Amino acid sequence: MIRVSSPNNPRVREALRLMASSHERRRTARCVLEGAHLVLVYRATFGLPDTIIATDEALARDEVRARGAGDADARTIVVPASLLAEHSAMPADIGVLAVVPAPRALAPRDDAGLTLLLEDVQDPGNVGSIVRTAAAAGVDQVLLSKTCAFAWSPKVLRAGQGAHFLTRVVEDVDLVAWAARFRATGGAVAALVVDGGASLYDARLPARLALAIGNEGAGLSAALVDAADLQVTIPMAAGNESLNAAAAAAVALFDVVRRRVATKSRR
Repeated sequence: MIRVSSPNNPRVREALRLMASSHERRRTARCVLEGAHLVLVYRATFGLPDTIIATDEALARDEVRARGAGDADARTIVVPASLLAEHSAMPADIGVLAVVPAPRALAPRDDAGLTLLLEDVQDPGNVGSIVRTAAAAGVDQVLLSKTCAFAWSPKVLRAGQGAHFLTRVVEDVDLVAWAARFRATGGAVAALVVDGGASLYDARLPARLALAIGNEGAGLSAALVDAADLQVTIPMAAGNESLNAAAAAAVALFDVVRRRVATKSRR
């Protein structure tokens, strides 16, 4: 463990640069985890991060010490809280961050059981929340189109709360082409649309399913809707136009979970 007070330390400078620049995160395929919880979930899956940066205030917290988020290791740098406050947009109460390689899957699986497709979902909070819901629902992989928010940005990671490391996240996927390959292997694609689809609660959803969620304002593209086997709509009370993308994903995915639990209980 080393102690520094200057933002000119190379490892501190790298962390601050990655936090500030989406271009840098994409260019280097590296990201910053904010908070002890994210750091610990990463460690449980992949081992020690390349760099851990923590403030004295964070290391003094019982939960940080007890869970080992700032272990006394050569990779750990202790900095003044003022340094992070002055040079980053990180919430003041976090106090622990880590620099890690972005764990990118090489390619989407065409033989997956349950897949979530995100097309042009641009709000980082929505993308992170959806990944978190997908992991909780047992989704095999989350495939993001090229125009989605960057999955490994600090805001997306913060909203995901470690779920990125509990499911397979693949970016820059041609969703229409993947849907065709998935259907060719016996899978079915369901497009979640605002209206005009079959009721989510009545639709027949096969075991090997890909559920497509679209942009917050425009929804799914016509090309991806056309590539789907069926369209489904979440029934809502009169006067409501639509749900937030993250809320819609949660409703739809956990209806799939409900069906699977019911099927198992009947066996």
